[in-house]
Amino acid sequence: MCAMSEADEKDAPGTWSYASARGRWVIAASVLGSGIAALDATVVGIALPRIGKDFHTGVDALQWVVSAYTMTLAAFLLIGGTLGDRFGRRRVFSVGVAWFAIASALCGLAPDIHTLIAARALQGIGGALLTPGSLAILQATFTPDDRAKAIGAWSGLGGLATAAGPLVGGYLLAIASWRWVFLINLPIAAAVLTVTARHVPESRGFENSGTLDVAGAASGVLWLSSLTYGLVEAPALGWADPRVVAAFSIAAISLAAFVGAEARAVDPMLPGGIFADRQFSATNAVTFLLYGALGGVLFLLPVSLQQVSGYTPLEAGTSLLPLTVIMLLFSPRSGRLATRIGPRLQMSLGPVVAGLGLALLVRSTDDHAYLTGVLPAVVVLGAGLATTVSPLTATAMAAAPAEHVGLASAVNNDVARAAGLIAVGVLPLATGLTGSAYLEPARFAHGFRVAMVSCGVLAAVAGLLAAGTISNDVLGEAQEPAEPA
Repeated sequence: MCAMSEADEKDAPGTWSYASARGRWVIAASVLGSGIAALDATVVGIALPRIGKDFHTGVDALQWVVSAYTMTLAAFLLIGGTLGDRFGRRRVFSVGVAWFAIASALCGLAPDIHTLIAARALQGIGGALLTPGSLAILQATFTPDDRAKAIGAWSGLGGLATAAGPLVGGYLLAIASWRWVFLINLPIAAAVLTVTARHVPESRGFENSGTLDVAGAASGVLWLSSLTYGLVEAPALGWADPRVVAAFSIAAISLAAFVGAEARAVDPMLPGGIFADRQFSATNAVTFLLYGALGGVLFLLPVSLQQVSGYTPLEAGTSLLPLTVIMLLFSPRSGRLATRIGPRLQMSLGPVVAGLGLALLVRSTDDHAYLTGVLPAVVVLGAGLATTVSPLTATAMAAAPAEHVGLASAVNNDVARAAGLIAVGVLPLATGLTGSAYLEPARFAHGFRVAMVSCGVLAAVAGLLAAGTISNDVLGEAQEPAEPA
């Protein structure tokens, strides 16, 4: 192979600067691409009552409008990350964006609830193809010194898309049909594809052969989809329901098949060696604890604000906007600081601060005023997350080999989503918030207080785990970038 010229080396992935114009274009493509997936995960909730009225359907079907997306997204994330590493991250990211746009059009044109649920499942697959690539592109494109900055910008701006969901959904419902909640994705996706084609360099894992581990992919999808189905349905059906038991049984069997397939595969989809790195495994453990705590509060707080404190749905939906603003402003700065001093301090202190914010939410059940009962806790929670999320994500990516950064992104995303699903399934049961508890304000308030203290402790444990396991030199030892495709 001929040596690269000086110009080629300058333009090669892994050499781009965060401050450069072309670097900003890459961040824009990554943020907008992952942003439509994040926005769609939250914007649909506001539209559910209107969808149910138009289709004359009940709560069970509406739950699957949300759950079908979550299930396929979780199930296909590993495949999305692996395909990007092997066949080109820009290519798979672009396919995912286009797939997501087509599925969004199907959602917007759905003639009945069953078609809408099927189209939402297709949307989840598109989200799984584009989400790992959005992070892997940043990791492969920027210089080692600038990767944490880029990931910080991705975290802050991506959080803005998530929090904007209730506002965007409420506005679209006020001026148009619920169908525009999905159709709004089409012009955004077109912009992402245009920017990606013009400004994003291609990269892939240089040791990958391009072959796909079919047995591992099939058993992995079955494992993650059945596990997700069980976690989604258990709170409504009960953990002893035959359908839930069957789902978890299938998950256990397919997990064993997945482990066996990966052990035998010449080119496995999920190499066991990726978890041999202590920093990668520890970072994912911290992710599981922190995002489990966060998943619990994101599920219970809007209900508590409406049923206990008397907030409207829009007021409850916008209560966490200050958190998003804080992350938008400070996540990039936290990423830059982690690059200079190492991630351990922020990953240790940030979850403890976030846990304090979660514990402070206990006050919201007695003090119903937003400025005094809710906002202080949200600000403290936002400060903790802004301190933590960017260094945590950067560490998970830097600890993985360069040829597996897409897979590392998928694993970290899957860990975060699994933690949230488990929290939503287990926390209400553990705190007595089951059945009709949400209709009894006093009973719900008591369970909510117990849940918030529990989530606060869980977040603090994540910080203690980081203090004992995370090394300060992991970002400085990031792997060399993959060769340009």
